[in-house]
Amino acid sequence: MNKAAFSVVVAGAVVIGLAFRLGWLDLRPMHHDEANQAVRFGQLLETGEYRYDRNDHHGPTLYYLTLPVAWVRGQATLASLDETTMRVVPALFGAGFILLLPLMTRGLGRGAVAAAMLLASLSPALTYYSRFYIQEPVLLVFIVGFLIAAGRYAAGGGVTAVVGAGVCAGLALATKETAAPILLAVVAACAAARASVRTPGDATTGQATPPWPRVRVAHAGGALVLAALVAVTLFSSFFTNVGGVADAVRAGAVYAQRGFDPGTHGERWDYYLRLLWYSRSGGIVWTEGLVLVLAGVGAVFAWTKRAGGFWPRYACLYSLITLVAFSAVPYKTPWNLLPFYGGVVVMAGFGWARIAMLTRSRTARALLAIVLLAACGRLGFQNWLASFKYPADPRNPYVYAQTSPDFLRLVTRVTGVSSVHPDRERMLVAVVAGPYEQWPLPWYLRRMERVGYWTSVAEVGPLDRMPFIVASSEFADAVAASLGDRYVSEYYGLRPGVLLSVFIERGLWDRLLGSGRITDQAPRR
Repeated sequence: MNKAAFSVVVAGAVVIGLAFRLGWLDLRPMHHDEANQAVRFGQLLETGEYRYDRNDHHGPTLYYLTLPVAWVRGQATLASLDETTMRVVPALFGAGFILLLPLMTRGLGRGAVAAAMLLASLSPALTYYSRFYIQEPVLLVFIVGFLIAAGRYAAGGGVTAVVGAGVCAGLALATKETAAPILLAVVAACAAARASVRTPGDATTGQATPPWPRVRVAHAGGALVLAALVAVTLFSSFFTNVGGVADAVRAGAVYAQRGFDPGTHGERWDYYLRLLWYSRSGGIVWTEGLVLVLAGVGAVFAWTKRAGGFWPRYACLYSLITLVAFSAVPYKTPWNLLPFYGGVVVMAGFGWARIAMLTRSRTARALLAIVLLAACGRLGFQNWLASFKYPADPRNPYVYAQTSPDFLRLVTRVTGVSSVHPDRERMLVAVVAGPYEQWPLPWYLRRMERVGYWTSVAEVGPLDRMPFIVASSEFADAVAASLGDRYVSEYYGLRPGVLLSVFIERGLWDRLLGSGRITDQAPRR
């Protein structure tokens, strides 16, 4: 592929990637994990203080990176934030992964990188989870940055590669605690791939393969010190909370236990492969099988004498090691596929390029291009379905414990009732539910000034003093029995199979009816 064609594909992939990731970020209701982190960020925004919590929320980089977005948009309080502000940073990092791939051009070739960028821009999985306020899209960029820097050092790089590796490793650790084993997987893949290259030349690019560098103690030590300095700076909240560093070290045991005692998040070993390979629901076929097949082809070529070289084998080993590791751990959530799937997409690009190189005639190449581009078109169509048409629909295989759109009607009801209450946004709201059923209410009720959260009916006190009550199914009957017929009750979907009951003081309900502000009638009982 010549430079002009490569530049066109690169530009096109970046534009497509940005459009899919940044468009209409507020379409999907906030997932409870997103809402939890958004409220956490709101505390940092309002107070300027952050304290690392080793039991939840993960590392601080996502929160600190979101600050400039809120400042630019003129938002200084939790109440002023919106979904777009919260999701911009992960979306930009999702596109940032695409922008990192040209740094691998020397090792993989223009064709492989161009194909990988195109596949990454269209991938429903990479796109869908880049539109969440979660750490994984950010982690993917720092892990791939470390992979590239470590690979460049192994291929004869110097101090620049060492600095890049140290900074990226530190940022990855400060993004999510589980980055440590992934970084070790990168190092293992790099060492094994470099040791496997016996020939004096690299068949992939036609360039000479530098001799195995003598890993200097100063370089390795410098990278470790730099990584530690970056991580310590962030975990300690810029040296204002030294205890955060110790908590970060202790967090390893917390997440190791969680990984092998997954509770409701336990899945079979092939969970990620099944998610990506094929699913059919509601008459819609979902598959990223094209990427998996091309990655398999690329993996085969990576270990041939003619096509193999350090970089293809490096990407192959990284993808394989991390895929096996993530599949072996019982704890699984779908967005955890991002760190290994990034490597798989790179291998798919390499497989695409090798197939194209084997095709001799122009006619055959044209037919191959048509087939692959048609398959990419199908991938893009799925991307549109997942991110824009069915972003919260259970038919979408990437949806996981997603907040139901019906929940937004509950939020509308709170707003409507408070508008006819004398206290307006200071109206008392009682939420009686387990911790899992309370979220994402704290995010959506962030503009209400007097909201109380309890995990049992006994903790609340006299319920008939509360004008508006939200209760989970577990407590709904007890709440209804204590209120009698003095309240009107409704129910709303929180997540698939999870309902919330709402109890509204009858006088307020009558006032709301008289105001004509009821625009969405929920089922009542």
